[in-house]
Amino acid sequence: MTIHRPSQPHASTDTLPFADLCLDCSALLSGADLKEQAWTKEAIALLTGDGRRSADTHLVKPNFPGLPGIDIYFKDESTHPTGSLKHRLARSLFLYGICNGAIRQGTTLVEASSGSTAVSEAYFAQFLKLPFIAVMPRSTSPEKIAAIKRFGGRCAFVERAAEIYDEAIRIAAETGGYYLDQFTFAERATDWRGNNNIAESIFDQMQGEVHAAPAWVVMSAGTGGTSATIGRYIRYRGLDTRLCVVDVEHSAFYDAYRTGNRDVTCATGSRIEGIGRPRVEPSFLPAVIDHMIKVPDAASIAAMHVLSERLFRRVGGSTGTNFFGLCWIAACMMRAGETGSLVTLICDSGDRYASTYYDPDWLKENGIDLDPYRRRIEAFIDRGVDGL
Repeated sequence: MTIHRPSQPHASTDTLPFADLCLDCSALLSGADLKEQAWTKEAIALLTGDGRRSADTHLVKPNFPGLPGIDIYFKDESTHPTGSLKHRLARSLFLYGICNGAIRQGTTLVEASSGSTAVSEAYFAQFLKLPFIAVMPRSTSPEKIAAIKRFGGRCAFVERAAEIYDEAIRIAAETGGYYLDQFTFAERATDWRGNNNIAESIFDQMQGEVHAAPAWVVMSAGTGGTSATIGRYIRYRGLDTRLCVVDVEHSAFYDAYRTGNRDVTCATGSRIEGIGRPRVEPSFLPAVIDHMIKVPDAASIAAMHVLSERLFRRVGGSTGTNFFGLCWIAACMMRAGETGSLVTLICDSGDRYASTYYDPDWLKENGIDLDPYRRRIEAFIDRGVDGL
């Protein structure tokens, strides 16, 4: 087919310069394009530098006398610059958006979050000098809200957890911004094959331990992205390790796993911030999970208190969920006469929950009695008394 220039409709292609054969003969890169390209290159370099400095966190090994033959490890994600596991996710989401061309110089960033992801995203937004707005339930802990504002972010609140998605989409459209959407992109923004992701870091750090290949990795689910990364990595590397995901009250994940129905919902929002969702998030992949359990909120918070005392520092509620699930797996192993190692995560610091999970008045107002679970957990890890 002969291509004609609009200004010379009868010219022969034989006499035209090669570049003029294209319908759009504008300059390849304008000054603005070159400036944007330079910003993108600099932004990726900054994010990559943060990854080199902070990606590998400690693997903590406390001693629990009641669990002979079972070694317990905690991957301490609270030591990231923004204090939580979500630091990894936020960096991946930023790189994903920038490399896809969706995040550019001056782009307003919007996220739907229960707090910790928004804290980390506010940090990176400030790092790159980009405006950031977090859409969160009004019940989000004051400590997280203060952290977001400290990093220069703004907060918009909704009454119900299920309302954060539509409000984030609305604000992004209104501001001409970009919705980071952790619940959709968490499982694809991270390279699950390795590249120093959390799974690769865990298994590398376990080399040289008595039971180098964990029998189980135990993980709670917020977006589902971390469990997806770990489950995929285990399969990709051909490992014998199994993955147990622990769900909480007021969450749709466990029912979706049990029934295979991704349309299940939960009308009440989770009380354990950062995990449990009112709907099944796109990043939640049941097929990579080997076993799933659901635990009461009182068990999560009691486990959080017990572990904080044993580590001599406070951990958050989702870490308590992880710890209780790990104790349940350990009890199953002991009943079967099995030995091995178990790995879970310290997701964030308990300092973010001083006014909630560590406040006796808050616990009383929410009808949460920790003592029965606390006694059972302590008896198990100290004396091996299986009451879980």
